[in-house]
Amino acid sequence: MRIAGAQWTANTARLPWAPMTPAPQASRPSDRRLHPRARADWTAEIALADGSLARARVRDVSRSGVCFFVERALPLMSVLSIALRLPEPHKAALARGSSASAARDQGLVRARGAVVRCEKISPALEHFEVAVFLHEISDGDRERLARFVSQAQASPA
Repeated sequence: MRIAGAQWTANTARLPWAPMTPAPQASRPSDRRLHPRARADWTAEIALADGSLARARVRDVSRSGVCFFVERALPLMSVLSIALRLPEPHKAALARGSSASAARDQGLVRARGAVVRCEKISPALEHFEVAVFLHEISDGDRERLARFVSQAQASPA
């Protein structure tokens, strides 16, 4: 049955007496992020589900995820382990009197996560940008990441 004066859109009819509201715009992934990110430029060790290891170049981090570059495609939703050594965390610990090895370990963040995005950077190169959601991470390591992001955002560029 058609209603006189009704306008039909993809999924719904707009009745002449119904107020017109704009459809919500698809938001960019950055708009949906729950946690702020900090730019990064250091290496990380990635342990893939098949047992192989890969070196990655970290692009940015947040308390819930990491984005990095790697030389092979990683399947979406594959689970991997990652070890990140946050830059220069040991200097503050050494100033407090910790041993050098204990101070270095304070900057080491270990987590497991799922690949949520993998995009080829260039058609000519086998380099990929990979985003991982960190679903297994200790509270302490998550707080270390949050502190790193907070400090990175507070420092001048």
